Amino acid sequence: MYWYEDEIKQLESKIIPPKGDKMRVVFYGSSTIKLWSTLETDFPQFEVINQGFGGSTLAACCWFFKRVIPRLEPDLFVLYAGDNDLGDGRHPEEVFLNFNYIMRLIEEHCGHIPVAFISVKQSISRLNLYDSIQFTNKIIQEEIELKYPLCTYVDIIESMKTKGSVEKTMFEPDGLHLNIKGYKVCRKELKLQFLDQFNTKQ
Repeated sequence: MYWYEDEIKQLESKIIPPKGDKMRVVFYGSSTIKLWSTLETDFPQFEVINQGFGGSTLAACCWFFKRVIPRLEPDLFVLYAGDNDLGDGRHPEEVFLNFNYIMRLIEEHCGHIPVAFISVKQSISRLNLYDSIQFTNKIIQEEIELKYPLCTYVDIIESMKTKGSVEKTMFEPDGLHLNIKGYKVCRKELKLQFLDQFNTKQ
């Protein structure tokens, strides 16, 4: 985990203002979160804090959780991770176990707060992992429905498809990272499936 240290230290040293009137939403996870540069303008009704770090796995998110999350005192928590775990050759069951672990960490250090897990996206560059991604999402969604009433599974994959196939125009040229169009889908689905229920100024 040492290769994440520089970014983790930056997150640890980030100056966080006192909580105000808006609900505080902490976004945590891999580069899909880190590179979401429009978070504040996408969700202006909330106080948004981006705690993403590049290349992170769900395992890394668990490992560094205590260092970068509890002091933020989130009211809501949004998680995207698991993509890189599968890309590194880990099995869906390992991602599943780490999902359960991070849910325990959230409850232990942040209390009983609402959580959104954004489904692992089907990147163009990782089409070979299609079955693993589908299975990972399936078992995590089932676990959420079974064990975590305060957690919402936010599906983004279906909205990124055209005629049943993942739309290439959602991604940067590397086929891995989302572009503006891809983030618009994430914004839409996160609002619709999770955040709108907490927006009292609609």
